[in-house]
Amino acid sequence: MRLFGQTFTSGIIERLRGVVAAEPDVSRSALSRRLCDWLDWRGAHGRVQEVSGRKALVELERRGLIELPPVRGYPPRGCPAAADLPWAAPSFSGPLAALGRIELVAVDDATQSALWQRLLATYHPLGGGRLCGAQQRYLIHSPVVGWLGALAFSAAAWQVAARDQWIGWDAYARRANLPRVVANSRFLLLPTIEVPNLGSHVLALAAARVVADWPARYGVTPLLLETFVDESRYAGTVYRAANWQRLGDTAGRGRQDGTVGAKALYVLPLATDWQAPLCTRPPRRLVPVDPDPAASWAEQEFGQVDLPDGRLRPRLLRLAQAVGDHPTAPLPLALQGDAGQTKAAYRFFHHPQVDLPTLLQPHYATTLGRIAAEPRVLVVQDTTSLNYDAHPATTGLGPINTRADGAQGLKLHDTLAFTPQGIPLGLVDIQVWARDPATLGQAQRRQERPIEEKESLRWLTSYRRTAARQPHCPETQLICIADREADLYELFQEAAQTPQGPDLLIRANATTQRRVVAGEELTPLWDHLATQPVAGTVSLAIPPRGGRPGRVAALDLRYAAIDLQPPKRLRTPALPLWAVYVVEPQPPAGQEAVEWLLLTTVPTHTREDAGERLQWYALRWQIEVFHRTLKSGCRLEDRRLADAHSLQACLALDLVVAWRVMTLVKLGREVPEIPCTVFFAEAEWQALACYHHHTTTPPDTPPNLGEALRWVAKLGGFLGRKGDGHPGPTVVWRGLDALAFITATFRLFHPQLPAGP
Repeated sequence: MRLFGQTFTSGIIERLRGVVAAEPDVSRSALSRRLCDWLDWRGAHGRVQEVSGRKALVELERRGLIELPPVRGYPPRGCPAAADLPWAAPSFSGPLAALGRIELVAVDDATQSALWQRLLATYHPLGGGRLCGAQQRYLIHSPVVGWLGALAFSAAAWQVAARDQWIGWDAYARRANLPRVVANSRFLLLPTIEVPNLGSHVLALAAARVVADWPARYGVTPLLLETFVDESRYAGTVYRAANWQRLGDTAGRGRQDGTVGAKALYVLPLATDWQAPLCTRPPRRLVPVDPDPAASWAEQEFGQVDLPDGRLRPRLLRLAQAVGDHPTAPLPLALQGDAGQTKAAYRFFHHPQVDLPTLLQPHYATTLGRIAAEPRVLVVQDTTSLNYDAHPATTGLGPINTRADGAQGLKLHDTLAFTPQGIPLGLVDIQVWARDPATLGQAQRRQERPIEEKESLRWLTSYRRTAARQPHCPETQLICIADREADLYELFQEAAQTPQGPDLLIRANATTQRRVVAGEELTPLWDHLATQPVAGTVSLAIPPRGGRPGRVAALDLRYAAIDLQPPKRLRTPALPLWAVYVVEPQPPAGQEAVEWLLLTTVPTHTREDAGERLQWYALRWQIEVFHRTLKSGCRLEDRRLADAHSLQACLALDLVVAWRVMTLVKLGREVPEIPCTVFFAEAEWQALACYHHHTTTPPDTPPNLGEALRWVAKLGGFLGRKGDGHPGPTVVWRGLDALAFITATFRLFHPQLPAGP
């Protein structure tokens, strides 16, 4: 038997029965984890698929194959169990008017939440359960009778054929506008209440209420409601009476297989002009037009390099192409064991006039062209360490950690440009240096030294170089984003003195004693923001890190205009800024609560503005993805070169290759329908298609980027199962390495193709 992509044998089912019989108190979560261990049921992240396992258990019970232990109910914090609430279902029969003015009470506290759960668990076939994504719950109240029932709204279904055809949107518009569709996921009227027209009346109240409450909570105005009715239990009469439209039936499939019965789909537009906004494709200039479609990527990114010797430019292009074709390989392997080419490569990197700034200058120029095509660009900067401790023969390195650690290497401060959708546009600035061993142990004297003598100057330098590029893209808003290390008052001063320069969005450092002007007093920054009213709740995806699993955090959002007081060492006026403060009131057990305070020069007047600033900062994580791509994919720390100068010159190539691989992975996820020719040359995609389809005849048209990316990833070991998600950089690196050899062989049998680099 196949369920959710897994095979359930009779042996597995017997083991489940045995556990339930031997341990009657076992929880469903624990049983699901055991099941996942038995099946080795894990996602691409390596963690067990507990949620999918629980769904499979429920389906097995529905089919009569096992009997699960009862669902455990956990009351909200600070509240008694729902079953212990002093409440009994009322009975009433009569006209609607006799109930008085019916009110929908938003579930805001623990007691209301427990009552909501009790009503659904007792009287609704789906129970309370977990709702999907964004959600809003209500209790239905009559001043005459009391509680009449409950209902809930949550995130819409990702893909429903009948709905999507009726709306008329394409896949890209659906991804962009689906948050404006809201699902009525629960609707309950107590069976002890017999009142004609009560259901349609409540649904009308709910439609009006969600239009007001949803934007306040999530910053998005809904345009369409949907719900799914199990017609084996209900006729859907109440929805038709409330002017909901039946569109048809679902296909009867879950997300991964056909285990869910078909349901009737009903919808209700919430505005007269609802269709056009849902079908509108937002501006998408994610893929810039190549200046020369016939040129290779190496020519586009390095072709305009200014080197003193004419022989150095073609050598640079050959080296860049070789490193790009084999991003995980050391130089001798990337050059296919050619001793002469390998020796020439080492001489090239050691050349005194070949350095990192010179090699990257043409890439900076092409990046600027991509930036100028966008209305808004996020410029993210960060610092990382490059550890070359395993190469003691390399000269010119410096300490990268503590004196006791003794590790040797280089420090890298990189600045990358991203679209607000997270598409990397290229490098904006790179600073590389070797620390002076004499500077170790000076942290205690940091406050005594001017910023010009600190590594903190790197943040200010990056901002200045970004500001110097702003006049070349006057129609683009640049927002410089950085983590707590960039919480420097001098940086905000620099932005204030550069009115036509980039904006700033910096996460505040809690250890820095920032103060703001509040009335006639000076108040600590964090205390001031904590006293601001909560503007709403926002959801934020927290990526996995350091063994910590990824999750979606529900955050309380506050924001305010502030006047930031300068530190005592600076006698300057206070700076007008805006602050956005989010905190997670109820973090999962054993995990630290999310608490961010963001300082920005971008005017932030509304809840929507504050939520947008939060999403911008969340994209800062992409630069850490870039660092992993650089180190794990390009294997930068494995480069064996004679000195720091050669390492930095080679780093210029690795940086651009890592950006290119990261862009491929991101575009393949976000816009998979675009042609793969934005990344792959003709010989590459033809060789890839022939290899994938086991044929010698290439197709007439290239595949889309999503297809090509998965084929490449499979070359690198990506299995492509239903639960494996999108391919990541690691398998793509390995796949590109294999594709280079496949393409070279393919050219031998297709001499009509353009010659390779």
